[in-house]
Amino acid sequence: MAGVIVIFDFDKTIIDCDSDNWVVDGLGATALFEELLPTMPWNSLMDRMMSELHSQGKTIEDIVDCLRTAPLHPQVISAIKTAHALGCELRIVSDANYFFIETILKHHGLFDYFSEINTNPGFVDEEGKLRIQPYHDLFNSASHGCTNPCPQTCASVSNGIHNSYTQALCINYQVSLGSVELGTYGRQIHGSSQLKGLIIKRIQDAMLSEGKKRIIYLGDGKGDYCPSLKLGEGDFMMPRKNYPVWELITSNPLLLKTEIHGWSDAEELEKVLLKLINILLSADKKTPELLSMDWKFQPVSRLPHEAFPQVLRVPN
Repeated sequence: MAGVIVIFDFDKTIIDCDSDNWVVDGLGATALFEELLPTMPWNSLMDRMMSELHSQGKTIEDIVDCLRTAPLHPQVISAIKTAHALGCELRIVSDANYFFIETILKHHGLFDYFSEINTNPGFVDEEGKLRIQPYHDLFNSASHGCTNPCPQTCASVSNGIHNSYTQALCINYQVSLGSVELGTYGRQIHGSSQLKGLIIKRIQDAMLSEGKKRIIYLGDGKGDYCPSLKLGEGDFMMPRKNYPVWELITSNPLLLKTEIHGWSDAEELEKVLLKLINILLSADKKTPELLSMDWKFQPVSRLPHEAFPQVLRVPN
């Protein structure tokens, strides 16, 4: 496998919408959602909304059907498949939830292309109700070890562990990825930025024992800013143009040690990503020849990934 790890945010990066809002709006719960939004942390609110939808007779199948209509551009699908075929390892770091991500990826035949998904837990309980129940632990920038100049420190985080990699993260840092509770409720993502940065740091630490590897990181939101500061020389940051992370990065690009390559839509995402992969592969002397930029994905034989283990719950 090539020494390239491609890390994607999910909402507004892989799919061209916010998956939580897509479900809430698609199932007719927008008014209640907006009423409760000022009063509750985001993940707690989403768990409440799933309960409300269940009480109104909405089923898991209704949620799944809604998620299957979330916009995912064919060129993003092509980019993912091509990157995988070129030997890249693909991962997701997102503050969405596992059920939504898994459902959308499986619908488009993309789930097995990703070796790791870091996100909040989402599961169906014994009553057939979707639950989004993060764990809460108090952290600040000093206690969770993030010294990067992120926009704001976090106060409380929501944990979700979905595979052996994030299990190691939880053991080492006692924290995974989630929404953050700050002074004003809603989808506070400043602390999430620092938590995503921790995940990138954990990935980088693991890379030390795996030989020379490079990271390409794609994201759109403020939560993707701290990860961009963790990247080093030889890595690439791909912020979505005119989105919050783009504004943060371009306001002071000298804070980043990595190269910055923006993208605006699916066509540009595919073009830029494959160009950067080819640049990294061309620097690998073990790679005798590269695929051209016009190369289109063809099915390849591969062993399926092991199924993700059950959610590992972390005691407070």
